[in-house]
Amino acid sequence: MNRRTFLASGTAAAALLATTASPLFAADGKRRIRKGIMWGTVGVKGSTLEKMQLVKEAGFEGIEPMGGMDQDEVVKALEATGLKAGSVCCHTHWAKPLSDPNPAVREAGLEGLKLSLRDAKRYGAPAVLLVPAVVSESVSYADAYKRSQDEIRKALPLAEELGVRIAIENVWNNFLLSPMEAARYVDELQSPQVGWHFDCGNIIHYGWPEQWIRILGKRIATLHIKEYSRAKSDKTGKWSGFDVEFLKGDNRWPAIMRALDDIGYDGWGIAEQGGAGSTEGLKKLSTEMDQIFAS
Repeated sequence: MNRRTFLASGTAAAALLATTASPLFAADGKRRIRKGIMWGTVGVKGSTLEKMQLVKEAGFEGIEPMGGMDQDEVVKALEATGLKAGSVCCHTHWAKPLSDPNPAVREAGLEGLKLSLRDAKRYGAPAVLLVPAVVSESVSYADAYKRSQDEIRKALPLAEELGVRIAIENVWNNFLLSPMEAARYVDELQSPQVGWHFDCGNIIHYGWPEQWIRILGKRIATLHIKEYSRAKSDKTGKWSGFDVEFLKGDNRWPAIMRALDDIGYDGWGIAEQGGAGSTEGLKKLSTEMDQIFAS
C-alpha cells in the first residue's frame, strides 16, 4: 500500500468512525440512558394504571415500582402503557434493616429483599434497590457491615437464579461513606449479581458524584437522578438541600454525564425528585431530565 492509498484509507476509516454511533449514544446523538421515575415520587391521584398512563404521557420510558405491590396489577399496567420496569425499590430495608440486632427483624428484611427480587423478575426489571444497613448509636458500623453482608449472601442464590442484581444505594444511613469503601463492600460479596444503585443527589452533601462514578465504574447497575443544593442545606438544614428544582442545585451535570460516559454506562436514570404531584410536574421533570442527559 503506497502513502496516497494509506492516507485515503485512513481518511475513509476516520469518516466511518465519525458517523458510527458510540454504543453509549443513539444514532441521533442522544445518550442511551433510559429515563424512568421512582413510583414513590409519583404523587398524582389514581389507580396504578392511571398513574402509569400519566407517567408515560409525560415522556418517561420506565418506572421503579416498590417491592410488595400487587404484582398482577403492576404487570397489567406495564403492558397497557408500554412502560418498562427500570428497577424495583425494596420496601422493607428501612423498617426492617439487614443490620438490625434482632435476628427476627433481619429475617423479615431478608424476606422483603427476596420478595422484591421476585417482583423484579416478574416485571422484567434488571435490579433491586437495597439500602443494606443503618448505623446508629445502638448499631455499630462494624456490626452493620458484617450483618448486612451475611444477609445479602443468603439472598444471592435467589438473585443468581432469577438473574436480577442487588443494587446497593448510597443514602444517609451513616454507612459506606466513601467510594473506595463502597467498591470494596460490593467486591467482597464476590458475585456479579451485586452492584450499586448510585444516587447523584445523596452524595452532594459530602462528596462529588463524578468522583464516585469513576471509582464505582462497572459496579453501577442503576442511577437515581436527584438534585441537591448545598446553599439551602447550609442555610436551613441538611434535608432542605433536596428542596430544589432540577438544574438549580449543585449537581455538575455535564461532569456527571462525562463520568458516566467514561465508565460506559448505558442503563436507567430514574428520577427521585420532588415535583411529580401533577401532570404538569411530571412533564416538567421529564423535560429537565432530557436536558440533564444531553448536558
